[in-house]
Amino acid sequence: QVPLVESGGGSVQAGGSLRLSCASAGYQFTFYCMGWFRQAPGKEREGIAFISAGGGSTYYLEAVKGRFTISRDNDKKTLYLQMNSLKPEDTGMYYCAAVQNRKCRAGAAEMDVSFWGQGTQVTVSS
Repeated sequence: QVPLVESGGGSVQAGGSLRLSCASAGYQFTFYCMGWFRQAPGKEREGIAFISAGGGSTYYLEAVKGRFTISRDNDKKTLYLQMNSLKPEDTGMYYCAAVQNRKCRAGAAEMDVSFWGQGTQVTVSS
């Protein structure tokens, strides 16, 4: 198991920044591609950013490219998502996920996820 716990969500005005963290107590963290998904109100959950197990490759949904940065610290077993220039359409529940390595790419789907965090809410007001 790879228990995942997100933190760092909150409310911010458009144009602001937030940094999400996802801590793992499992040693298997370093073996997995990791990703962030979000679910906007009334919409399906979508993958927005992914990073390979070693951290050398990153992949982004076009809508967040240039504004969001995914990173990981394998020594601390922690995943991050730096979100800048936030827009109201970024509002949603954000989930960290351990993704099957062979599925590590932009557009990875829910079915590609092995483990989920519980989610953290991000609200961006205009």
